Amino acid sequence: MVVIGAGFAGLAAATTLAQAGWRVTLLEKNESPGGRARVFRAQGFTFDMGPSWYWMPDVFERYFARFGKKVSDYYELQRLDPSYQVIFKGPEAVDIPAKMSELRDLFERYEPGSAGRLDEFLKQAAYKYEVGINRLVYAPSRSVFEFADPKLLVDMVRMDVLQSMHKHVRRFFKDPRLLELVEFPILFLGATSENTPALYSLMNYADLALGTWYPKGGMHKIVEGMVHLAQELGVAIVCNEEVREIVVENGRSTGVRTAHGFFAADAVVAGADYYHIEQEVLKPEHRHYDEKYWDSRTMAPSSLLFYLGVNKKLDKLRHHNLFFDEDFSQHAREIYEQPQWPSRPLFYASVPSKTDPTVAPPGQENLFLLIPVAPNLTDDEATRERYYDRLMNRLEQHCGHSIRDAVVYKRSYAHRDFAADYHSYKGNAYGLANTLKQTALLKPSLKSKKISNLYFTGQLTVPGPGVPPSLISGQVVAGEVLKEIKN
Repeated sequence: MVVIGAGFAGLAAATTLAQAGWRVTLLEKNESPGGRARVFRAQGFTFDMGPSWYWMPDVFERYFARFGKKVSDYYELQRLDPSYQVIFKGPEAVDIPAKMSELRDLFERYEPGSAGRLDEFLKQAAYKYEVGINRLVYAPSRSVFEFADPKLLVDMVRMDVLQSMHKHVRRFFKDPRLLELVEFPILFLGATSENTPALYSLMNYADLALGTWYPKGGMHKIVEGMVHLAQELGVAIVCNEEVREIVVENGRSTGVRTAHGFFAADAVVAGADYYHIEQEVLKPEHRHYDEKYWDSRTMAPSSLLFYLGVNKKLDKLRHHNLFFDEDFSQHAREIYEQPQWPSRPLFYASVPSKTDPTVAPPGQENLFLLIPVAPNLTDDEATRERYYDRLMNRLEQHCGHSIRDAVVYKRSYAHRDFAADYHSYKGNAYGLANTLKQTALLKPSLKSKKISNLYFTGQLTVPGPGVPPSLISGQVVAGEVLKEIKN
């Protein structure tokens, strides 16, 4: 068995297959495993390159439990309180508390009577989470009959699949700050709230009820734990080994070819970018989708990132900080409806050194900045620098002191880097958007229609973008392999 790509999905697939007795070789293009969750170190700073939010802790527990393990066997988790800070227009900075009683008080302060409506909103969101995360997302979505259970059909109706998130949240809240707070998790799903199913209020349950967590040492500790587990199970992880060809004979893959040789396989799971594997690695006669199909897909955003080492402490910032001091709707439109570099961007600032002193030298701060942007934009240094200056202006205004002159390390990362490092289609950061027309059966299939033993996993297939969905995707595709391929 060959698995291509050592991101969360690839590692999850490899470990699940190895547990079932397969001899698994995991081939990774880059010099270290982790995919977008890689880590790099510079001048005493440790930077997580991608994901920085740890939500849905139950998904991680469920993954490790299938191997008789616990999360705590591999890394130490801490719940953040406050969960994060939101900087609204004004500017007005608000801490989002971890305790539900304090959260209800916060809602009530902004909108009298909203605490009771928050209870009902989260009750509905909890139901969606239970059905969506514990049932629907573990479905391989290869046949409509997977959803033929009458109870499941009733559940899906109750989950507001056909109602928009925009309309749903306005049934409960009116204050614009509360609306921004409950709509922000969908900013990365790939559509405006008007075009996102209200099903995704389950993200609010993950956020506000289950909480925001942090693995001590950084998000890469999850990857290290999965790599350790894979090695315990006998998975051979080979880095700096990019797959150049999937060899096919009589409608079946016999293995893959890299720059260094041939790896035979009874089945292949591709956890690398789906578009890249199908359109650039497979030969034309083995492709199921064409260029027109891919170009018509709605992608989730890309990102402009800055990794900064700052040689002093930063005032007024928390571990997670959401700068909503500009027009939320306008930025969303400039990602999804009129793709362009945003005119007045919202942005996210993470300072993990506020929680974890191991990620920065003593007395210094590890600062990670992110602007969600449309995919497939022209990405050049002048554009990056222009946005860096704009973000610094707003950060310095919020903190009340200079920051630029204290930056001792700086690295930027955007579209062309995502494409170079991950063959990311159109330079996207998060995969395929979770719109109604790209949900479940309407996503690219996790199994090739032309090659009987080639499967796909990751954020361009089911269940979708994000760390927990990728972790689930690897387990789901491994289950399909075990059902269909004899070891």
